[in-house]
Amino acid sequence: MAGGITGAATLETYIERSSQSGELFERAKQALPGGNTRTTIYIEPYPPYIERGEGCRIHDADGVERLDFINNYTSLILGHCHPSVVEAVTRQAAQLMCVAAPSSLEIDLAEAIIERLPSVELVRFANSGTEGTMLALRAARAYTGREKLLKFEGGYHGTHDYAAVDVSAGGASGSGVQTGGAGLPKAVAEAVLSVPFNDPDALERVVGAQAAEIAAVIVEPVMGAAGIIEPSEEFLHFSRELTEQHGIVLIFDEVISFRIAYGGAQTHYGVTPDLTTLGKIIGGGLPVGAFGGKREIMAQFDPREAGHVGHGGTFNANPLTMAAGLATLQEMTPASYQHLNRLGGELKSKLLALFDELGLVAQVNQVGSLFNIHFVDRPVTDYNDVQAGNLGLLSELYVAALNHGVAFTGRGMGCLSTPMTDADIDTFVTAIRESLSDVGAV
Repeated sequence: MAGGITGAATLETYIERSSQSGELFERAKQALPGGNTRTTIYIEPYPPYIERGEGCRIHDADGVERLDFINNYTSLILGHCHPSVVEAVTRQAAQLMCVAAPSSLEIDLAEAIIERLPSVELVRFANSGTEGTMLALRAARAYTGREKLLKFEGGYHGTHDYAAVDVSAGGASGSGVQTGGAGLPKAVAEAVLSVPFNDPDALERVVGAQAAEIAAVIVEPVMGAAGIIEPSEEFLHFSRELTEQHGIVLIFDEVISFRIAYGGAQTHYGVTPDLTTLGKIIGGGLPVGAFGGKREIMAQFDPREAGHVGHGGTFNANPLTMAAGLATLQEMTPASYQHLNRLGGELKSKLLALFDELGLVAQVNQVGSLFNIHFVDRPVTDYNDVQAGNLGLLSELYVAALNHGVAFTGRGMGCLSTPMTDADIDTFVTAIRESLSDVGAV
């Protein structure tokens, strides 16, 4: 078992090597609640403060270099400071950074997205994946005249109120329970239904009972934050058929899964939703969100029409982000995806071989360039399986891996970037081996 004296030694090593980050955190506590402005990156006793990134490597305030398998939670598919992106942003910054007017760049990026995604006929830009899902849900409510939303347990769709409501793992009643933290209105929780992922029977049961009230079903085709959980062979197809049958808008949240294939998860699995939400890689490292889909649904936002849905935003489609996103998509050719997906398969194979050698019960979920380690004795197909694993060991492994020059998340998730090589995969696997020893897992 991990923990105890061994875990304490790992933490002590981290603190000894991160004194500058510690000092920065003390300053941060005086200006930010808990020294933090992004809950997802906080760790005890404090996170490493990063000063520089290049390719697949980052350097913290103490000068420690690490291989970055977080990539700003999957957004940096080209790694840090890719020359094409830096050049595009530098050129654009000298010309025009933001303005209360459209630019040709937003048309260019919109056309590039439409070309890749079969579900998208029209698209609008926002500033985060949270905004993208929030507005897609608003479009669905406006289009259907219904109010309820159905999502899947453990699915992450941002931080707006409707996205933050979930049910505890194991609940299949479909009733929303406020597990996203304090401050969520009761009325919002009552408008959110939730069922287990990969459970068509539960989905059919809840939809069948409340279809006339449900505006949208929103799903990550590959569940990201929940553990890189791939859909079963029939699940997405069944979801498509069921929503079509009941006139419900099917929304694919591809903020993360768009990185697994040239045309996203919807082309990978051969299922076309009504709306798609995007973020992360389409901004090239700058803040971005987007949502798009069928022309008749997106027409809700046409300002030329009476009763249209308003959608403002000072930085929507700002030229800097558009330039960075366009440069990124131009680099992401089919060959780039082939490279990443091959490395992803290699990583999974070598991790499984390591765990087998060490006699450690573990699963590795991997789809394309996304992966998640789970210390559990059964295949991980839904959020219940994730919660049954040794989550404490994952948290300790994260800190230990930082000590060995590798960064991936405290929930065991990681992703690859195009600058990575076979040697970088071997470095990661070696770091995991040494880290497991450090925390007393083997």
